[in-house]
This record gives sequence, C-alpha cells and structure tokens, in this order.
Amino acid sequence: MTSKSQAMPLAAPVVIHRSAWPRRLKGLVVPVVILLVLEVVVRVGWLPSYQMPAPSEIAVTLADLAEGALWKHIGASLGRVLLGFAIGGGLALVFAAWVGLSREAEAYLEPTFAGLRSIPSLAWVPLLLLWLGIDETSKIVLIAIGAFFPVYLNGVAAIRDIDRKLVEVGQMYGFSRRRLVRRILLPAALPGLFTGLRSGLSLAWMFLVAAELIAATKGLGYLLSDGRETSRPDIVLAAIIVLALLGKISDGLLAALEKRCLAWRDTFQGAGQ
Repeated sequence: MTSKSQAMPLAAPVVIHRSAWPRRLKGLVVPVVILLVLEVVVRVGWLPSYQMPAPSEIAVTLADLAEGALWKHIGASLGRVLLGFAIGGGLALVFAAWVGLSREAEAYLEPTFAGLRSIPSLAWVPLLLLWLGIDETSKIVLIAIGAFFPVYLNGVAAIRDIDRKLVEVGQMYGFSRRRLVRRILLPAALPGLFTGLRSGLSLAWMFLVAAELIAATKGLGYLLSDGRETSRPDIVLAAIIVLALLGKISDGLLAALEKRCLAWRDTFQGAGQ
C-alpha cells in the first residue's frame, strides 16, 4: 500500500487541440462581404463599370488571363522576388548580426544605413537603370534593397533586446562565443528575426511592382502597366488580386516556418475562441 508521505504523481496537463479551420473561415467574411457589396453597387449603376468593374467581370478576366500569359507573368515576378529577397535578406542578417554584436561595427555602419534607408524606393530606379540597364539585374537589386532594411533593423533590435542576464548566465557557465550564439543569442533573437523577414518579404513585393512598372516586358507589374495603358481596369484589378494572393501565400509559408521553429515558446495567443 502506498505511503501517505509519498508524493503523488502530477497529472499531465490536458491539451485541447482545436481545429484552425473555423478561424480561417472567419477571415473570409470581410472579403466576401466586400465583393458582394461591390457586385451590387456596380450592377445597380452607382459606380461606373469603366472605372470599377464588377467582381464577376474581374473573375472572368482572371480566367481568360489564366488561359494565356498569366502564368508567365507570375513566374517572372515570383522568381525576381525570391532571388531579390534571398540576397537582400541574407545580407541583412549578416550585417544585423555584426552590428548587433559589436558596438564598433555599429559606430561605423549605422549612420550610413540610417541615411540609405530614408531614400524612397522610386529614387533608386533611375540610378539602377543607368548603372545596370533594364535587364533582370536592376530589378533584382531594387528588390534586394527593399528587403534589406526591414530585416536589418529588426535583426539588430532583436539582438539588442536580449535579456543581459541570459548572456551573463552563459558566460558564467563558460560558454564559448560560438556556443553562446547558438544556445542563447540565436533562440532569443529568433522572434524578432522572423518579424524582420516577414516585413522584408512584404516590401520585396512592393519594390517588385516599382521595378516592373518602369522597365519590364513581363511580370505582374508589367500587367498592371499594360492594363492602365489599354484602359482595362479589370486587368489592373486582376493583377492586384494576384499580387495580394501571392503575398499572402508567401507570408503564410514564412509564418508556418516561424511557428515550427518557435514551437518551444509558450506565448499569449489572444483572448477569445
């Protein structure tokens, strides 16, 4: 018979797994309502169709484009964004680690980066066209510039916001510099780094449109420009919808990677169902 003084084992916490589908379906409510309202407003005649086509007309245009050159434009834009984001985000992580870990590097680099990030995106376009021409290089460099600064800023902030006591504990246990980075600094900075990567990816899509609107023969930005020049608002809106979907999908993939890498965190997820 078990002694009364013997500690009773604690029951394992009950984890309730709720399906994510109800929450995802709630996210469709606002877009569906907007589409229905626009359909009614345009059909009634409160908005001229030559300025704002009905959502049903845009859907027909998307179907027609999908049977033609739409996939070529998507492939061109997607390749540019991925390559530009990889270059800009990768360099940003390197410089963020350098500046975040070294006050000396911050003294040399931060004033220059602060000046460069205040330059508007369109201001880079004529200079890049003069230097690199109208081929793919200028577009990819412009996208890399757009992705660089959000990743860099959030990376430096993530490193500098690490609790100093965690670093002191690692030093007290005799961690080498490499082990300190791998076991303490990197896990503590990961949330901020992912925030920067997601912001950088969002800006990469914005800079893509700036590049393709000015000098491109294919891509979603070119499709926007073509719709404007031919007075086809349905093509313009169709291109905008595709850009929004691609941006949402790419951000969702990065968010899923973030959730997987940060599964060890026990953070507040918001109140309510």
